[in-house]
Amino acid sequence: MSQDILINWSPQETRVAVVEQGAVQEVHLERTLERGLVGNIYLGKVSRVLPGMQSAFIDIGLDRAAFLHVADLMPNIAAKHAAPRASAPVAAESEPAAPAPGANGKLLAANPVLPIERQIFEGQALMVQVLKDPIGSKGARLTAQISIAGRLLVFLPQDNHIGVSQKIPPAQRDALRQRLLQLTATTDGSAAGGFILRTNAEDATDEELTDDTAYLRKTWLRIKEASTRQPSATLLHEDLNLMQRVLRDLVGAETHSIRIDSREQHGLLTAFAAEFMPDTVAKLQHYSGERPIFDLFNVDEDIVRALSRRVDLKSGGYLVIDQTEALTTVDVNTGGFVGARNFDDTVFRTNLEASQAIARQLRLRNLGGIVIVDFIDMVREDHRDSVLSEFRKQLARDRVKTMTGGFSQLGLVEMTRKRTRESLAHMLSEPCAACSGKGAVKTARSVCYDILREILREARAFNPREFRVVASAKVVELFLDEERAHLAGLSDFIGKPISLQSEGSMTQEQYDIVLL
Repeated sequence: MSQDILINWSPQETRVAVVEQGAVQEVHLERTLERGLVGNIYLGKVSRVLPGMQSAFIDIGLDRAAFLHVADLMPNIAAKHAAPRASAPVAAESEPAAPAPGANGKLLAANPVLPIERQIFEGQALMVQVLKDPIGSKGARLTAQISIAGRLLVFLPQDNHIGVSQKIPPAQRDALRQRLLQLTATTDGSAAGGFILRTNAEDATDEELTDDTAYLRKTWLRIKEASTRQPSATLLHEDLNLMQRVLRDLVGAETHSIRIDSREQHGLLTAFAAEFMPDTVAKLQHYSGERPIFDLFNVDEDIVRALSRRVDLKSGGYLVIDQTEALTTVDVNTGGFVGARNFDDTVFRTNLEASQAIARQLRLRNLGGIVIVDFIDMVREDHRDSVLSEFRKQLARDRVKTMTGGFSQLGLVEMTRKRTRESLAHMLSEPCAACSGKGAVKTARSVCYDILREILREARAFNPREFRVVASAKVVELFLDEERAHLAGLSDFIGKPISLQSEGSMTQEQYDIVLL
């Protein structure tokens, strides 16, 4: 299926839309101020060693020194940048310790006996990678165990280990490990670096794995070369930005064009592609049209609709999509569709159209985890089979792994979709300040009665001169009109005056009772 990729670039934000058959299937966003440092590789300089904490502070050119623990250190790599060992302070050896797991869960290849003060020293140059971004007053967390992520593989240049994702079924791991071992072996039969096969590479071809291997090794050679000529506290490798990840992860044989609306970024992306992915260069185009590039396929309108609960179908039916913490539910409704000759055909056609729309919405909204689909009940078995077959066919176009079951006894279809990043709604929106994410607020009358109960509770505990109710305009208006008798009755009962004050900044559910 032919695919077009549109890239809208601005200094504050990069947006990418994947278009298939004239319809937007995926939207990816990256904001400049929200890009972290995780994955970046620096040539750091040891600024302070802390034997008591078995850690060190490393200067990588940021405002605050970064933090490196001994468990994340690989001395065999550190030695490449070390000055002669005689210049390092020598401390008494500690008692042997058990090998500590590094940040990536592996047992370190380092000698577990040596404490950190015997491995590194102040002023030493050290290649490190960011594990965690700086938070508040804390500096970044570092590791000396370098790993470089590709589309299908993770490259471990300091290790010869060949691993397979634990999420892949055990029965397939050994075969995949042997296959990867053969594909990554060098011409002399040795393994130059280790690799971990990611979950999404379970069905990858030999050609795809070989291309990813070449890209990762080329990236590492460039990093190593930069480390020999750059001064300390220098960035050697920045984790790929969204546009570069698009070339690495999204572009395939089915991609017809990649259009970008910035001439400068087009030039930078072309240079990146020429070095690492030459097959994609011919597909890159600079878009210079007068209309905004996203207007070509109404991408912005699709983004707005993707934030709505309701999705209208062309037939007149509609979907209702609710995203919760644990799962996502999709409810299919016939709506105004009455085009078929009988009710069974109406339901069948609506469900067929819905199966296509649901698969598209899962990709567009990037919904992951458990998804429950409530198709309209179908009496005929062949109708259920056809709808389920169409649904699975549409899901097969998704680059993210999905698993779909059949119809349950309650007529529901359960499926899962791998979580790869935040959903579109979580990236673009936040819980409503008025309803706190519930999707509804109490009526003004309900709030009035909450206030009356609260005043009665306060009157039993305190003895103020007067109660003053500060609330939204709608609640105050209701107290002055329909609820006036109830407010006056409570005032007589507690023997205290109750005054009202309207506050425009308050939401309908907010109120305050002031004791005067």
